[in-house]
Amino acid sequence: MRILLFLAAPLLLANTSDPETIPQPIRAMLDAAMEAGSDSDVTVLMRYARGVSPESAEAVAALVESWRTERRRAHERELRQAGFFELVKGRAELGGYATTGNTHTTGLSGVLDMRREALKWRHKLRLQVDYQESRGVISREHYLAAYEPNYKIDDRSYVYGAAQFESDRFLGYDERYSLSAGFGYVPVRGSGLTVELELGPAFRQTNFTDGATEGTVGGRGSLDLDWKLSPTISFLQNASAYIQNANSTLLSKTAVRAKLFGPVSGQLSYQLQYESAPPAGSVSTDTTTRASVVVDF
Repeated sequence: MRILLFLAAPLLLANTSDPETIPQPIRAMLDAAMEAGSDSDVTVLMRYARGVSPESAEAVAALVESWRTERRRAHERELRQAGFFELVKGRAELGGYATTGNTHTTGLSGVLDMRREALKWRHKLRLQVDYQESRGVISREHYLAAYEPNYKIDDRSYVYGAAQFESDRFLGYDERYSLSAGFGYVPVRGSGLTVELELGPAFRQTNFTDGATEGTVGGRGSLDLDWKLSPTISFLQNASAYIQNANSTLLSKTAVRAKLFGPVSGQLSYQLQYESAPPAGSVSTDTTTRASVVVDF
């Protein structure tokens, strides 16, 4: 796009005499960018026109604003008219291994993320399983189910509710239930980078493996970062924290994803979970390294 602008510069300067008219070369490139739906190219063209043809800057800005308004309205109509499952998108992640011979080990890791994005509401569902067995002895068994509805205040702000169930006896608890509500904000949203933050109060009920039960009120915060480094490589960072007087939990997952073909990608990830006051016999920090196949749908 920038090369075309450079080559077209002489024509642009030759057509700037009429302040009410957009020079034909600019108009043609704007029409092409808008037809392709490329907002970034439209923005580049608008800025360039402001520099080489200031007389037409107002007309260009009006044209772009009209296009963006109609595009937004068309998107809203599509969301209103779509069926429930038409708006559901998701990602399935599966990794596993098995060894025989001197060692007999089986490992399985699976994650299912689903999201439904509507005009005012967004629903997120996450299911996760980690399982490992060596010579008939289970050495890791972690289950998680989480649901989060969001109500959008505007393009960047929303309020959320969150419910989560976990089970991990190797971290010292058979069942853990968490409820939270709060405020979410998207400080960065671009073509290659998205950052999303959430913060709010939380309640957590834990049934420990030693028979003890604990219910506490605290705070919950989370950060989700999705950075597209190239058309095929993405860097992801997800972190969350439950802060309480009795036992706080910090969870961090760092991943690099490479697109292989179609909806299929390969992913390497490292997850760390820290418990500030685990039961006797359990360690504070648990880590998991995964190599997985990811399928978008």
